[in-house]
Amino acid sequence: MTTTLDGTANRALTLGLPARLSLTPKTTLAGRLDGAWWPRSRDLAAELPALADALEGRWGRITRVLVNPAHWPVVPHKVAVTGHLLHVGWFTEQDPDKIILLSYTTGRCDLLVIPPETEPASAARLLTAAALPGSTLAAGSLMSGEAATSRRIREARNGEDAWESEGGAAPAPQPHPVMHSAAHPVVGARMIPLPEHTGR
Repeated sequence: MTTTLDGTANRALTLGLPARLSLTPKTTLAGRLDGAWWPRSRDLAAELPALADALEGRWGRITRVLVNPAHWPVVPHKVAVTGHLLHVGWFTEQDPDKIILLSYTTGRCDLLVIPPETEPASAARLLTAAALPGSTLAAGSLMSGEAATSRRIREARNGEDAWESEGGAAPAPQPHPVMHSAAHPVVGARMIPLPEHTGR
């Protein structure tokens, strides 16, 4: 996807695509989030129509959106969506990883906003975690938790790559959980065969 200097995506590539979205199932368990949204760009004018359309069946007509401008280069005052105008406001006090959508009929919908450049595996984990009913995790907590998870996965992968680059076929040796973490297997040691059992 091509990107302009102000960070907005080429709208021709974004418009008309369905919103990438997960919503909590209908339940009496109220959580801090109602799901997650993974936009394809940081262009609100291009991304909001598909989101509003996707939410209309469950939340009714979305009339107002609130964002933190930290992750959005341009925050338009109004965005044309199917059949009406969507009013957009911003607050620097709002969690930058969250978007709030307001509807006259159903009330308020709070969604985690997954950055467009997020790797698909990481985005899938966030889409699932944000849609858990009754979760008390805030948007910022989910993002920082996922950052830590992604970092551990990268470190583990880099360890395997280093082992394979040295000609090993098995995974890199891990220290024994009971032994000191500085303990390492002895390199170059050979196995001494045991004498065969003769049955005597």
